[in-house]
Amino acid sequence: MKLLKPVLVVLAVFVARGSWAADLDKVAVSVASLLQQGHYSRHKLDDEISKKLFDQYLQDLDANKLFFTQADVDMLRAKYAASLDDAILAGDLDPARDIFALYKKRVTDRVASNKLLAAQKYDFTGKETVQLDRKDAPWPKDMAEADDLWRKRIEAELLQETLNVHAVDKPSKIVNRREDQLLRNIDEMDDESIVSGFLGALSRTYDPHTEYMSPSELESFEIEMKKSLEGVGAVLQSEDGYAKIKEVVPGGPADLDGRLKVNDRISAVAQGNGEFEDVVDMKLDKVVQKIRGKRGTTVRLQVIPANAADSSKRKIIAIRRDEVKLKDQKASAEIIDLKRPNGTTLRLGWIELPSFYADLNKSGEKDAVSTTKDVAQLLERLKKEGIQGLVIDLRRDGGGSLEEAINLTGLFIPKGPVVQAKDPNGKVSVSYDKNDKASYDGPMVVVSNRLSASASEIFAAALQDYGRAVIVGDERSFGKGTVQQMYDIGRIMPFFSLGSADAGALKLTILKFYRVSGGATQLEGVKSDIVLPSLTDYPEIGEGALPHPLPYDEVAPLHVERSDELASIKSQLQALSQARVAADPEFRYISDDMARMRKRIAENTVTLNLQDRKKELDAANARLDSRKKERASRGRAFHAVAYEVTLDNVDKPELQKVAFDRKKKASLYEDDTDADDGKKDGKDGEDAVLPDAIRNEALRISADMVDLLKGNKTASARVTGVDAPAQ
Repeated sequence: MKLLKPVLVVLAVFVARGSWAADLDKVAVSVASLLQQGHYSRHKLDDEISKKLFDQYLQDLDANKLFFTQADVDMLRAKYAASLDDAILAGDLDPARDIFALYKKRVTDRVASNKLLAAQKYDFTGKETVQLDRKDAPWPKDMAEADDLWRKRIEAELLQETLNVHAVDKPSKIVNRREDQLLRNIDEMDDESIVSGFLGALSRTYDPHTEYMSPSELESFEIEMKKSLEGVGAVLQSEDGYAKIKEVVPGGPADLDGRLKVNDRISAVAQGNGEFEDVVDMKLDKVVQKIRGKRGTTVRLQVIPANAADSSKRKIIAIRRDEVKLKDQKASAEIIDLKRPNGTTLRLGWIELPSFYADLNKSGEKDAVSTTKDVAQLLERLKKEGIQGLVIDLRRDGGGSLEEAINLTGLFIPKGPVVQAKDPNGKVSVSYDKNDKASYDGPMVVVSNRLSASASEIFAAALQDYGRAVIVGDERSFGKGTVQQMYDIGRIMPFFSLGSADAGALKLTILKFYRVSGGATQLEGVKSDIVLPSLTDYPEIGEGALPHPLPYDEVAPLHVERSDELASIKSQLQALSQARVAADPEFRYISDDMARMRKRIAENTVTLNLQDRKKELDAANARLDSRKKERASRGRAFHAVAYEVTLDNVDKPELQKVAFDRKKKASLYEDDTDADDGKKDGKDGEDAVLPDAIRNEALRISADMVDLLKGNKTASARVTGVDAPAQ
C-alpha cells in the first residue's frame, strides 16, 4: 500500500504495541541506510545532509528561536554540523543527546526566570510591540537579548489573559501553569523520545514527507488510515498536568456507558482489577497507552468530575474496551434541494471527503475499510434520489492512500489512465482505474483549497484532465506530488530479535507522480478553474512553504478520452460566478478578512499597550456585530433544503432532513481571531453558525453547469432535428 499523507497524531485511546525496546543505535543506522538506498533522490548521507540535519534539528527543538542563543548555535555548529552524518552511520547518537541536553537546560532555566517575570507588575501603558513569529528571525545574540525577548513575550501573555473574558484564574497563575507544563513536557522526554525526534529531523532533510515514526506514531497513522480503533472511545488533551476528556466518540464504549463526560479529568488508571496508578503530571501519550488495551478487556479510570464543586472528589468508572469506529472522519453526503429564482427546485448531491482512507492491514479483503467503497455506496443513494449535479468537497483533505485515489477516480471517468509515476531511475509507470465504465457521468464540481493535498490532488487533476469536473476554490491546491512507502525498520535490522514494530517505521518517498497531461502536481498543485476568495489561499500554505521540497518537472502526456463539454461552457461558468462573488456580501467579508490577515502576517507584531489592544478588540467585535446585523437584515440569501446521507443511514428508506446551515467552525471562512470570544453568538463563546460562502457558490456553479449543459444538449437536438440530413 503506497501512502501519500503526512502523519496525523490521534489523541484517542487505542491498542498499544508495547514498548520500543530496539537498540537505538541500530535503529539509527538502519534508518540512514534506507534513506541513502531507498529515497527518491538517492542522496548519500554526507556533509551536505549533515548540515541540513543540524539546522532542522535545532528548528524542531526551538522553532521560534527563543531558547538557544547565537553563541549556543555557533558552538554547536562548530562541534557537530559537519559530522552528524559520520556519527549516525557509526551508530553514535550522543550528538543528538548533547544538543538536546543543552536545549533542556536552556528551557529549565528559562522557565524559572519566566515565573519571576510573570510575578512582576505590568501597567501595559508602554508603546512596545512583540514579534509573533520568529522562525525567520536571527537567534538572540546573547542571554541579555534573549531576556528582553522573553520579557516582552511574558508581558504579552499576561496582557492576553487580562483581556480574556473567560479567564478561570489570575493571569500570572495561568502563565505559571503553562511554564510548568512546558517543563513537564521536557522532563518526560526519555532517550527514546529524543532519538525519535532526531531521526524525524534526519528524515525530513530528504524531503518534507519522508518521516520516521516511533511505534506509537505508526499506530496513530494506521488508525487514521483505517478510521477505527480499539479502546474506550475518548479523545484526550493535556491541561494543568491532567489528561482531560476533550471528546467522547459517538457510539464508542465510553459513550454507550454514559458516565464519562467532556471536561472530566483522569487522575489514575487501573487495568482490570489491578492497582490504580497515578497519572497526574504524566505525559499524555503515556496516559493514553495505559488506557489502551485489547477489545474485551476492562480499564478502570479514577476521574475528577467536570461539575464537581470539590476538586478532591473522585469517581471510579470501569469501561470494557471495544472497537470504535471514527465515523465522523469518513465520507458523508447530503442531498440538497436548491430553490431557483423561477420557482423550480434543482436536486444536487454533495459528498464530503475528509481523507483517502484504507485499512493497511486488510488491503484487498472484502471487509476492508475503503474510501471508494464508501463513496460508491453514498453515490448510489444520491443517484437513486435523482440528483442532477454532484459536488465533491476536498477542502482540508490531506490525502491518504494512492490506491484509493485511483479507484475513486474510476467511479467518474471512462476506463483509462489516472496517474503516472516516475522512479529514481527515471522509469515512468502508469496506473489505471479498474472500472469498465463510470458510476456517475453527470455534471460535477470539485471544491479544493490549499489544504487539499496528495491523493486529493491526484483525484482532482485526473477529473480536470479528463474534462469531467470543474475545479473550484483556492487558486491552487497544496502541491504534494510524491509517493511514500512504509518500511518496518525492524525487518532490515541485523540480528534484531524483537518484533518489527518495536523499531518503528520509515515512511519513505520513493516516487513522484504526474498528471495524465504530463505535469507534476509537485509544488504547482492543481489550479482551480474558478477561483473563489478564501482565508486559506496564502502562499504560506503549501509544499513550497515546507523545508527541502523536491522540484517540479514533467513527463510525456498520455492520450485520454477527454470530454469537451465542460471546456465549451467554462468561460460562461467563470463569468456567472465572478458576477455573483462581486455582489455577495459574504465574499466581501472574506476579502476584507484576507486583507487584514495579510497585513498581520506582514507586520508580525502585536502591541503591549492595553488601551491599543482594547481598541483593536472593540473594532473586531464591532465588525462581527455589524456583520451579524447585516445578515439578519437581508435574511436568507440561499434557499435550500438539505438531507443528510451517512454510511449509517444510506440504506434507510426515509431521508433525514437537517438544517442547511449547520454548526461549523467560523474560522474556516471568517477571520474572527482578533475578536473577544465573549461577543460571539452562542453559549460560552461558541462560534456562531455562519454561511459557508464557498459551499453556497459551489452549489450555484453546479446549478449553472446543469443549466448550460442542458441548454447545449437542447440546442444540439434542435440542430439534429431540423438541419441534419436524414439517415
